[in-house]
Amino acid sequence: MPPALLRHLRVLRPQDAVETYAHPRPEFARLVRAGALHRLATGYYAVVPDDRVGEPWLPALEAAASGIAAADEGIDTVALMGLSAARVHGALPRALGVAVVAAQRHRSALRLVDRDATVLFVRRDVTRLDVQRYPHELGEGWITTVEQTVLDLAARPELGGLRDDADAAARVLLARADTAVLDELATAQRRQATLRRLRETA
Repeated sequence: MPPALLRHLRVLRPQDAVETYAHPRPEFARLVRAGALHRLATGYYAVVPDDRVGEPWLPALEAAASGIAAADEGIDTVALMGLSAARVHGALPRALGVAVVAAQRHRSALRLVDRDATVLFVRRDVTRLDVQRYPHELGEGWITTVEQTVLDLAARPELGGLRDDADAAARVLLARADTAVLDELATAQRRQATLRRLRETA
């Protein structure tokens, strides 16, 4: 891979390479055939780690979703949330077929081409969420904290189409959450009733 393309984010789009290649799309296709790039979805490619070039390699769904969103909007305006945040926090042991990302602008769901999975984008102001850094195999990004994830799962358990998993993850994370932080967030985000219902059923 040309060093100019290897920045902090390892998800690339052809338009990111216009200063490197006169015709980025054919060059990206060549790099895919060479095993240096992995096609995630239409218009999105992951840089394959040097020690995995030429070998079967599939980045985690959550890393792919974070990288795709950040490639479009920038790292600081997107964050994994809901089911995806719960998965990264260890509250959902099994792999999922859906990823959920908070993003600044509205956009349609994105179907991945390297697996049976979809990335859902939820329009939210990430600066108003409680988030933490999320280092992953394709760079780094943001993810909602345990406490924020509890509130998000409890408020919208149907988001992602896996309500039972969302309910279970909310209960797991509730037990790990900082009670004071959780109460403060619920008050600030007007979700006291949501939190009360969760606690009553946990």
